[in-house]
Amino acid sequence: MSPLILMAISEVSLIALMLFLRKEKKSQLKTSFNWILICLFVWTLCSMLQFIFKDSNIDPLLWEQLASFSVCFTPVALFIFSQVFAKTKINIKNYHLLLFVIPIISVILIFTNNYHHLFFKHYSLNMAELVVGNYYIIHNVYTYLLYGISIFYLLKYSIKNAGFFSKQSLLILLGILVPLTLNTLGYMGIIEITTYMTSISFSILAIFFAIAIFKFKFISITPIAMQNIVDRMSDSFVVINANNIITDFNKTFTDTFNLPASKVRNINIIELLKKELKFEDNLINIENAIQKVKQSSKTLYFDKEFKIGKQYFSIEISNISSNKNYLGTLILFKDVTQHIEDMQTIKNNQNMLMERERLASLGQLIGGIAHNLKTPIMSISGATEGLNDLVKEYDTSIGDPEVTNDDHHAIANDMRGWIEKIKSYTEYMSDVITAVKGQAVTLSEEERVSFDIDELIKRINILMRHELKNALINLNFIIAPGSNVSLHGNIVSLVQVINNMISNSIQAYNGQTGKDIDLTVSKDSNNLIISIKDYAGGLPKEVQDKLFKEMITTKGKNGTGLGLFMSYSTIRAHFNGNITFETKQGEGTTFNIILPIEN
Repeated sequence: MSPLILMAISEVSLIALMLFLRKEKKSQLKTSFNWILICLFVWTLCSMLQFIFKDSNIDPLLWEQLASFSVCFTPVALFIFSQVFAKTKINIKNYHLLLFVIPIISVILIFTNNYHHLFFKHYSLNMAELVVGNYYIIHNVYTYLLYGISIFYLLKYSIKNAGFFSKQSLLILLGILVPLTLNTLGYMGIIEITTYMTSISFSILAIFFAIAIFKFKFISITPIAMQNIVDRMSDSFVVINANNIITDFNKTFTDTFNLPASKVRNINIIELLKKELKFEDNLINIENAIQKVKQSSKTLYFDKEFKIGKQYFSIEISNISSNKNYLGTLILFKDVTQHIEDMQTIKNNQNMLMERERLASLGQLIGGIAHNLKTPIMSISGATEGLNDLVKEYDTSIGDPEVTNDDHHAIANDMRGWIEKIKSYTEYMSDVITAVKGQAVTLSEEERVSFDIDELIKRINILMRHELKNALINLNFIIAPGSNVSLHGNIVSLVQVINNMISNSIQAYNGQTGKDIDLTVSKDSNNLIISIKDYAGGLPKEVQDKLFKEMITTKGKNGTGLGLFMSYSTIRAHFNGNITFETKQGEGTTFNIILPIEN
């Protein structure tokens, strides 16, 4: 085929490429590739003119001189293109101007070659007959050095992203090797070629790039392997530019929200969320976050899950930058629907366990009520019998001359004694009912009230008396001087926590009788400390490590482990306090309830 036809095809291909790139969005990659195309177009045009006028009287070197602008600057354009391809975006610095020093000198020397012959000693269209000057060696070393570095970067990052045997990598490799191989073999005299073939070979490079652009989206830097990876991600994401326009997204995003790609690409993210996804909750916060990350390298997380349709998502917004240059914004949508459902299930189960524990405590409370009320009721019954006997005695004594006034006073005193006993029994029953009423209320009815230590001890004593008596365990109250202060909070919850710890101490003795439990109230700085100490075997190491962190029990199937776990939560939530413990194997365990004292 005639070189002229090949060059004409190359020119048409280059023009078609430039027209196609006009439709692409402006970017550094597009601009740098356009410069390559322009250089190749001028180079090939001059070669065509050289071929057309080769038999005329016009010096063929003239066309080489005109082509020198493009010939000398093509390696620089390719080098810059390779840098942009590798880094997505680069900042043009002053030192980049050094890249143009050798090409500018080469152009000047080509135009003035007839005066010094530093570039060509003898110019010929046949490369085998071409005799070069001393400077030509410098020019060639520099040119092939830039070509070599460009090949390295293009292949390295193409292989890194898409793999060595990907079609994209092979196209880049073949496209670059064609002109390099052809020219090298020509200069070495292995094959006979003309200068026209150089421009044609570089046009072939552009055509290979064109295939990569049209078929493999090379210009948009969407590596095949990388795209497969992001499409298989479980999380959805979109990438937006400085104008909040979506430039990229993964398949998970379109699948999750059931959207065609045409309704996502090149759409404003805010408009997409509002119109297509019907999402308006905190939309202004998302928009503000997008603007904020453009000037920050930090990732913004939203604590609140967003409900879009029937699903819940957590949203993360990050800045995408290279060498401190803003490239875009990444918005990640993490589907947390299952997590929300699991948390709701855990909450429901926790409520069931709390209800179970409450019912168990209620059963224990009812047992204590039965015992605490049975004793005074029997005593009152006995007192009424005693009063009844005294009434009969007094009735029969009326009119009896042997019954003196002193006898009447004695009978009255005995009656008063029984009445005082009945009065004390009814007061005790009233205290029991008051304590039980306070403990039996539901959580929604609990209130924060002021109370003192005496009232707290009174409730504990009443409610635990039955369990302590049955276990034959002694509860010793030790109130340190100055510790009878007023507290403000939920006395019901505090009584339940302390009673639970006393019950645990009773059970720690494993049925042993005659043992002691000490309940000590002391004051330390601005804290009130309520300590419950037993002298049993202490807590195992595996229990110590998990105490207060999870529901753990030493009672086997007879315990839920909820008591201490909820006790810790109660003290933290209701009193802003803390619970600590000290334990020694074989010596016992002490639990300390630390309550801040409000001034």
